[in-house]
Amino acid sequence: MQLTYVKTALPHGESISKITALSWSANSQKLATVAADKVVHVFDGTGEHKDKFKTKAADPSSSQNYVVRSMAFSPDSTKLAVAQSDSTVFVYRLGLEWGEKKSICNKFQQSASITAMVWPNGRDQELVFATADGKVKLGVLKTNKPLMLYHHPDGSYTTCMAARRDGIAVLSGHADGSLHTFNFDDGTTPAGTAKFAQHSCPPAAMSWGAQAALVTGNDCKVTLYDRLGAMLQHLDFSGAADARDFSCAAFNPGGDVAVLGGFNCLMTCSFNAQAGVWEMSQAKKIENLYSVTAVGWKPDGSRLAVGNLCGGVDLFDACLRRHRYKGAFEFTYVSKSQSRFEHEVERINVYQDRFLVANTAETLMLGDMDTCRLSEVSWEATGTEKYHFDNPQVCLIYNAGELSLIEYGQNQLLGTCRTEHMSPYLISVRINPPRGSLPEEKKMAYLVDKQTAKVTDLQAGVVLATVSHTAKIDWLELNARATHLLFRDKRRHLHLYDIAKQERTTLLPYCSYVQWVPGSDVVVAQSRSSLCVWYSINAPDQQTLLPIKGDVENIERTRGRTEVLVEEGRNTVSYVLDENLIDFGSALEEHDYERAVDTLEPLEMTSETEAQWRQLARAALDAGKLAIAERCYAAVGNVAKAHYLQQVSAAAGRGEGVMAQAKLAQLSKQWGVAEAVLLAQGKAEEAIQMYIQAYRWDDAIKSRASDAQALKQRHYHWLLQTGQDEEAARVKERDGDFVGAINLFLQGGLPAKAAQAVLAHPNNNYDSSLIESITAACSQAGLFEKSGSLYEYQQQWTDAKAAYKRGHVYRKALDLVRRHFPAEVVALEEEWGDWLMSQHQVDAAINHFIEAGCTSKAVEAALAARQWQKAAAVLDSQDQKTAAPFHQRIAEHFAEAQSLEEAERFYIKAGMARQALEMYAGAGKWAAAHKVAMGYLPEQEVKEVYNLKAHELEAAGRLRDAEKLYCSIKAYDDAISMYKRHKMWEHVIRLVAQHCKGQLAETHVELAKQLQGQGAFKQAEKHFVEGGDWKGAVQMYRAAGLWEGSLRLAKAHGGALATKQVAFAWAVSIEPEEGTQLLLKLGLLEPALEYALDSGAFAQAFQLSQAPAAQHKMPDCHLKYAMHLEDEGRFGEAEEEFVRAGKPKEAIDMYCHQQDWAAALNVANTSDPASVPGICALQGEAAAQAGIWSEAEGFFLRAKQPEAALSMYRKAGMWSEALRVAEDYLPDKVAEVHNDIQNNTGSSMQSPEGQLARAKALERGRDWSGAIDAYLAITTKDTADLDFLEGVWESAVNIAMNHRKDRISQVVSTVAQRLVQGSRHEAAAELLQGIDDIQGAVKVYILGNQFEKARALARTDPALAQYVEQQHTQFLLRDKNAEGLASIGNATEAIEIYAQQGDWGRVHTLAEQAGPQSMIKYSVRHAKQKAQQGEVAEAAAVLSRLGASAEPANFDLYKHIVGGVLALPRSDHSKQGELDCKDFLWQLVQPVVGAAGNPQVPVKELVSWWEAAHYTVLQRRCAEAGMHDLAGMQATSLLRYIGAIPADKAFYEAGYANQEAGRLDMAFVFFNRYLDLTEAMEDPDAGPLENADFVNTDIPFYFHIPETHYISETMREEVRNRVLAMSMDQSVTQELRHRICSQCGASTYDASLACHSCQHKSEACCVSGQQHRLAYWCTICESQLRW
Repeated sequence: MQLTYVKTALPHGESISKITALSWSANSQKLATVAADKVVHVFDGTGEHKDKFKTKAADPSSSQNYVVRSMAFSPDSTKLAVAQSDSTVFVYRLGLEWGEKKSICNKFQQSASITAMVWPNGRDQELVFATADGKVKLGVLKTNKPLMLYHHPDGSYTTCMAARRDGIAVLSGHADGSLHTFNFDDGTTPAGTAKFAQHSCPPAAMSWGAQAALVTGNDCKVTLYDRLGAMLQHLDFSGAADARDFSCAAFNPGGDVAVLGGFNCLMTCSFNAQAGVWEMSQAKKIENLYSVTAVGWKPDGSRLAVGNLCGGVDLFDACLRRHRYKGAFEFTYVSKSQSRFEHEVERINVYQDRFLVANTAETLMLGDMDTCRLSEVSWEATGTEKYHFDNPQVCLIYNAGELSLIEYGQNQLLGTCRTEHMSPYLISVRINPPRGSLPEEKKMAYLVDKQTAKVTDLQAGVVLATVSHTAKIDWLELNARATHLLFRDKRRHLHLYDIAKQERTTLLPYCSYVQWVPGSDVVVAQSRSSLCVWYSINAPDQQTLLPIKGDVENIERTRGRTEVLVEEGRNTVSYVLDENLIDFGSALEEHDYERAVDTLEPLEMTSETEAQWRQLARAALDAGKLAIAERCYAAVGNVAKAHYLQQVSAAAGRGEGVMAQAKLAQLSKQWGVAEAVLLAQGKAEEAIQMYIQAYRWDDAIKSRASDAQALKQRHYHWLLQTGQDEEAARVKERDGDFVGAINLFLQGGLPAKAAQAVLAHPNNNYDSSLIESITAACSQAGLFEKSGSLYEYQQQWTDAKAAYKRGHVYRKALDLVRRHFPAEVVALEEEWGDWLMSQHQVDAAINHFIEAGCTSKAVEAALAARQWQKAAAVLDSQDQKTAAPFHQRIAEHFAEAQSLEEAERFYIKAGMARQALEMYAGAGKWAAAHKVAMGYLPEQEVKEVYNLKAHELEAAGRLRDAEKLYCSIKAYDDAISMYKRHKMWEHVIRLVAQHCKGQLAETHVELAKQLQGQGAFKQAEKHFVEGGDWKGAVQMYRAAGLWEGSLRLAKAHGGALATKQVAFAWAVSIEPEEGTQLLLKLGLLEPALEYALDSGAFAQAFQLSQAPAAQHKMPDCHLKYAMHLEDEGRFGEAEEEFVRAGKPKEAIDMYCHQQDWAAALNVANTSDPASVPGICALQGEAAAQAGIWSEAEGFFLRAKQPEAALSMYRKAGMWSEALRVAEDYLPDKVAEVHNDIQNNTGSSMQSPEGQLARAKALERGRDWSGAIDAYLAITTKDTADLDFLEGVWESAVNIAMNHRKDRISQVVSTVAQRLVQGSRHEAAAELLQGIDDIQGAVKVYILGNQFEKARALARTDPALAQYVEQQHTQFLLRDKNAEGLASIGNATEAIEIYAQQGDWGRVHTLAEQAGPQSMIKYSVRHAKQKAQQGEVAEAAAVLSRLGASAEPANFDLYKHIVGGVLALPRSDHSKQGELDCKDFLWQLVQPVVGAAGNPQVPVKELVSWWEAAHYTVLQRRCAEAGMHDLAGMQATSLLRYIGAIPADKAFYEAGYANQEAGRLDMAFVFFNRYLDLTEAMEDPDAGPLENADFVNTDIPFYFHIPETHYISETMREEVRNRVLAMSMDQSVTQELRHRICSQCGASTYDASLACHSCQHKSEACCVSGQQHRLAYWCTICESQLRW
């Protein structure tokens, strides 16, 4: 650990003013220090001075001659204890916040001086101090009295003390070297004291850490003891030259590092867990610090406070390392072990900028940084945990189907449960602290499956309620007191469940928003356009309704005001709730009944307040608050109860407590209690009167045995007088008068009781007419079981069987049938099972179906009853095809219940091995999944499934599971790529090393770069080296300024060159003189100098060469610097450096290379005259290369090298100049030159000019054939100048024409071919034409695309002219030149090219010229392209404008276009598109209607599509013109064309048009149908539509449900509101209009063209689409028009 100075909190003085004590508060917010001046200074956590106060003497009147021996903050950080040498311990209350008033809250006065003190953790009210007489005492703050803990046997002086980290033990050191410990009672070991150990000298300082207790004294030795007092380790520093004793010591909060203070030094002692020993680090020397007198660790371990002899207090940073998290948080690691389980923190994450999650090897740490509450629990991390922080008190952790709850600040799991439904809307946790008489509550509600919720008491671990529902639950939440559960299902039904009563109540049939008002039992919900509020949850039928116009956004509750925020369009409107009614619930919860009454008093009496008055009355009565209960009953108008309670209160006031107690028991219907109270006081008569007044005659008779008969008679007569025939009959029955009882039962209309009396006493001879009358009465009353029993009594078996079956009394019926009708047993069993299924008694139905042999029904019943094993047993007798669907359902159940092996078995039986594999994969059971895959799936499918599942697992964060899948199918690259994406490099290296060793080096380097960015250089170096990129490691250390590491690596891996490079870079990074000395010290001066020169660092090189040991390298420096300057083009400077280096020749070569001859001559003349001829020769060569022959010749002659001039001319073929030079300067070469001229043959190396000269020479010599060959020998291989070549070849042609006519054809052909190759077609053609080769000339013109010249030349030859035209056409086609094709009359090919280019304007222009068939063909093709691009309206416009083909092959296209136009959403509909569809369909329909045409043409379908478009156009125009009645008829008629028109569009338009026309009943039906359609679109599994309203109409039942909506969600909501308004309008009925058929007189649907009864068909009106019954009048002539 590194100790780094941060700041000085208290300045050091010039004289001795010892810091006698310092202490940190447990919350790390305060640091208190005190010096010899007895003034306590208080600093904040950063060391800023905040406060100070002077301590007080034990006796203010005495002298102030005392010192503060010790200080300690209380564990709750609110108090500071100060131990003084004047035998007193003061406890100051400082508070948690700055500025709070300070006061002395405790004072412990002793007889001996206080020498040491500690305040153990977890003991807010107890501190421990020691005295000079060897006593250790416990100061109890509550009683302000000390208690003796133990006393040293010899009274030895107590020198120091320490407390264990957990606060259950304290350790004291005494002057005799003995160490004693006291253990507090922690529930496992009793309290007691014992000698801990015997130290080698009187201990001067001690501290107790996690692994050991550290003790040191004035012998310069440090001893560490274990918890039992055995010596662990002994460290001796007495032998050191500067040995001084240690004056203080302190362990860090982690307990694994201790700091000891000495003279001018601090020394750390840390525990090496791997070696198991304590190690002392090198002392941190601090000059002028003097003796350290006090040290203290900040409780978070991040800082160390050090006080010294001069009164100074310094702060040191004491962390192991720091880590920045996402740029927002900084984590400070102050100890390897920072958890209470002594584990090292491995990973930390922060969620929502508030919640902290940290993992150790065996624990999980969770913290709320806002409340500073931290929890740590045992935990085995899998890496797949999902954390949810929606609840501010509890963290929810979901992993592998198990939900765990951890309460912040608690170090144990709050609870666990199994659930697959992890959502904040499906889990509710309530934690309530104790309030008054209410105990602490911790409860949770969650989903077991989609339809079952459980409420659990987390403290007791018991299930409080299980709520089974018939639909999927999509939201639930407990109220604040966790007494009620509110939940909503998928059907939007809202339910309330009373946990105590186990009762469920439906609050709303439709709910879009629901929430508890925060901190209350008030419910707010939205049902469509109503805001529903329940102020009293115990009266769910009492609700307050508020109309709203939008959707509820949120509920905000501030002090004294609760608002519901509703978003109404662009505005947010707040609705204020009644705060008094809300506050009432809080008062009732706190049992503050008076406040509850005060809350209700000023409120008006409404249904809500009445329910709350009654609720308060019940609560007050239960609590014995009679006056409040009386007031409540009076408020709700229950005068009787109010008066009764007034009497009870009066009786209690008169001292009649017994009567008051009895009356209260009566009010609560506790009759036994009331009787016992009265009889205990000898008031038997009052007890009997009580029963009689309450009409409890039986209880009165039991109480008065002596006068029972008289009471019985009195009771019987009273029953008859009051018309209670049933009770009178019971009295008769008990007395044995059965006939009389039966007559009374019948008289009272109770035939069942009469029948029961007969059956209970069958041995009496009853009159048959009496039995028949009873039987008839039972049958009439629907009491068929009694009727059947009476029929059996009369042995009328058939009637009995019928009665039993009619009353569904199948048990008795079956028993009867077995005895008298055995052949009907099977049928009756099946009937019984069917009835049980209809009654949802599926469990009971199973065996009956089995008995009846109905296997399928038995299986269905077993599945419905969730008796899966029984269903499986029944299926064992069925064939695989029949049983497969049932096996699948059973498997799905077992999979959901996590019985995976059972689920696998049934999946395999169902032939669904893939589902079994996916099940195991989802549960992480890879071995089982692999077994299934290998056993039942083909290899390719296994790979596909595993690959898909691995991607899903990766997306879910379950990377190890995904790796297993990838490796199972040997997709190692995919696994490696996955870990790379997540930057998990350790796993990447592991997989690469196992499966892709060739990529291992690259992976190591990539990981090293990641570690380098994190500052882990040692680890990064390891990976750089293992990856073979040791240079990367060198560069890393260089960038970090760690040059020793760079040099070490360069020597180890890079050899001499790398070592030179690093050494030089190191030297450059520091001051020049220091760098030189460093290189000398390393012995790398010359290598570094060489590297500097090689790398171009010349300034540094010159600096290094000035050292005496390297001055001999100075010329090399100048030389290499000169070469560098030459490379950079700085030639003047380079010249100077070359000269300084003694290398003028190099400067000359430089200038010669740059052809700066003047500068070169200047240097040569100055420094090296012998080089002048050489410069001239080079200058001549340069002039020769430039073709400046005369200058070159002059330079060669100046250099005295005439042979070079001769060679130049000979190479250039300048024979005359060569001959001249030879004659003038080299006479001996003249003959040789003449010989060369004579033998100048056409070698391959000869120039074109030379060849031309030779040819001309042959021509001059009249060697015509040789001249031709010489001219033709010059080709493009010799020169690229075509003009030159053309002139040469023409010379050959001219010679052939004039002198060698036998070679004309051959020469012209050769030249023409060469001209064509050179693209000189015209010249080649003219040559061929010159020798009358017309055909050849034409072909050459064609090759040159000169068709006009070819056409003109071939005009006299028809065949040749046709060939030219063919070649021209093919050329235009290849070039896609449509315009050219059209110009030469090839319109068909031109049209096709324009079509391919998408130039439809020209296509249609040419097609129109080509004829109608061509125009229609390309019209259809154009429309098809538009339709494929989704532009159906444009496609219809093309067909309407240009025409459509009646070919059957095109009808699918037309159908697609028309359907697309008619299906456009309302916001995108195209009026013109609809009109265009009507027009082009009419073009198709008109010719075929009524004609015997092609049978493949679907005439009926075409007409139907045209009519749909026709009426759609008319309906829109009529609606726009205000003709709503006609538009409504047209929209209604369009319902017949659903299929051509989307169903939702048809019904919406019909509803809207009929509403506009005033036909609200029709509109109501059509809008309802539209809403049904929208629900079916949103939920395809909702089932078939209800068609009852459209029976006997021509509106289709079965059609395709559209996938996209015709109108927007806003308009759909308007339709819902409109339907709701219509449903509440009593004048609107949900039925279609009807008319009377003119043929049969039956009532039939008004818009039908055919009567549903007689099927008489009427012709449709071409305007309205309905029967011909509309009449309109002409606005001009006023004559009637009938349509």
